[in-house]
Amino acid sequence: MIAVIVALLVVIYSVIIPLTKWYRKRAALVQVIDKIPGPKAYPLIGTTYEFFGVDRKDLFKVFKDVVKIDPYIARSWMGLIPEVTLMKAEYAEAVINSRKNLDKPFSYNYIKLWLGEGLLTSTGDKWHKHRKIITPTFHFSILESFCEVFAEKSKILVERLSHHADTDAPINIHTFVTRAALDIISESAMGIEIDCQTQHQNEYVDAVYEISELIMHRILRPYLAPDIIYRNTTSGKKFKKCLDILHNFTKDVILNRKAAREENKRKGVAPKKRQAFLDLLLDANENQNLLTDDDIREEVDTFMFEGHDTTAAGISWTLYVLGLHPDIQQAVFDELDHIFKGSDRPATLDDLSEMKYLERVIKETLRLYPSVPFVGRILSEDVQLDQYTLPKGTMVTIAIYFLHRDPRFFPDPEKFDPDRFLPENTVSRHPYAYLPFSAGPRNCVGQKFAMFEEKSVLSSIIRNYKIISVETTDEIDLMAELILRTHNGINVKLERRHV
Repeated sequence: MIAVIVALLVVIYSVIIPLTKWYRKRAALVQVIDKIPGPKAYPLIGTTYEFFGVDRKDLFKVFKDVVKIDPYIARSWMGLIPEVTLMKAEYAEAVINSRKNLDKPFSYNYIKLWLGEGLLTSTGDKWHKHRKIITPTFHFSILESFCEVFAEKSKILVERLSHHADTDAPINIHTFVTRAALDIISESAMGIEIDCQTQHQNEYVDAVYEISELIMHRILRPYLAPDIIYRNTTSGKKFKKCLDILHNFTKDVILNRKAAREENKRKGVAPKKRQAFLDLLLDANENQNLLTDDDIREEVDTFMFEGHDTTAAGISWTLYVLGLHPDIQQAVFDELDHIFKGSDRPATLDDLSEMKYLERVIKETLRLYPSVPFVGRILSEDVQLDQYTLPKGTMVTIAIYFLHRDPRFFPDPEKFDPDRFLPENTVSRHPYAYLPFSAGPRNCVGQKFAMFEEKSVLSSIIRNYKIISVETTDEIDLMAELILRTHNGINVKLERRHV
């Protein structure tokens, strides 16, 4: 009898009491989260039923329906995990302006397998330390040296596009721009030429393309979350192969660069005037010994990932909207003609700084089609948003795509109007109403680099070609994944300019 009582007590203390505590805590969380508007949730599956059987190209349409419940905040349940989507500038500021809410959601763990703990994925002391080291590398003189890379690769792009100009056949401009962006970032980040615009077979480039698709494939399939399951799938094996290619490539580049630098020092050879991001990291490491080789590899990989897809999307979307608005495209060309006076010389940093109207066009494009449509955080503290409480640990998504369409700050939000970004029209706008490069402590460290790159590539194309978009905004299927893109690409026709 005593043994039975003891066993019963063990069960009560080891199982029933913890379960009761968990249930009470869970019930309190559900009560708080479910005060936020959102679709009906069911046990275990939450609101994921909204996406059951939906084709990948239609996922964004379903998400748009979910967030229509309230224009500024929406609640969903990813199984047992609460997610709150924010679409209001004031709400976004409360979350991402905090120096505490710096952690990224679990979906970033899939990217972390490639990037390690670079600026995009790291947290805590490591993120603060690396951010402090990296931010000064983007000073004015470095950006000026990168302009040479922008111009060189843009010239190749213009030549590649010439084979498709003055024909009735449209092209997916995004594929051409992506290869140019990869050429730019590889030379800017690593100081090497991969020539993917002219050499279409490149193991590293193919791995970059494939791993991005594999990451998205895994994110969209929750049953692949456990590593023990994923690594035994066909997708998981492909991911491992890509990962080995990418990591080995970057490690070899770093080792070779370090050896070359040592050899140059031994021979008394002065460093090149144009230094890559990798050189700047190695300089910082030699001066203060703050970074390991793995740290450097993670940051270089991060810039390769973040520095090509996002800018390629921004450039491609800008070409698309210019192809829909011939009058605005002509105004951009007139500005460029005023700067270059018919010359085909490469653009300098001064030229790029003078492209005020083109800059407004790019900004308005990024408002309607932000390269990164969503950013995520895990709350490190409770956050109060008007009548709603978001408890510590809640997964929060800032829906930049929808936030940019707030009619309080952007009247007639679907209209393309570059004059929204005239100084007099931005001075009183809420600072978190426009977040193409995020904001707060974790804003994009390379946003000036990106803007200058986009100006350089766009100005090269527009000086040589007229762009004609072949699909209206109603005819494209948006896909808001790692970047904002379309299901069938961004298709345009090109006509040579005859000035």
